[in-house]
Amino acid sequence: MSDERERAGEGVRIEADDPAVVVAGLKDLAPALPDRIEARADNIEAGLAKLVLTLLEFIRQILEHQAVRRMEGGTLSDAEIEELGLALLKLKERLDEIKVGVGLGDEDLNIDLGPLGRLL
Repeated sequence: MSDERERAGEGVRIEADDPAVVVAGLKDLAPALPDRIEARADNIEAGLAKLVLTLLEFIRQILEHQAVRRMEGGTLSDAEIEELGLALLKLKERLDEIKVGVGLGDEDLNIDLGPLGRLL
């Protein structure tokens, strides 16, 4: 893959604006994923909460990254920057509250994506 990569501890973080690069990375990841999801009555709720919160945190980080790009690009007014910053801060605080409520920490959401490295 010819994209920007940053070595961060255990894994490789991929910064890609090109969907084709992301798709290629996911195809590389597919063999490392389990063929079946183990869903048992005693762990389904915790597993689902972990999955949903992981996806929400991932989306929050994407939104934050895009906000920074827009700020650096000069396409936002000062009022829009303030509003966007407050919205992202409230979102982070709410996700943190939910994580505490279901007994998960940041490390629980940092899943291993195999050859792509850690998610967060």
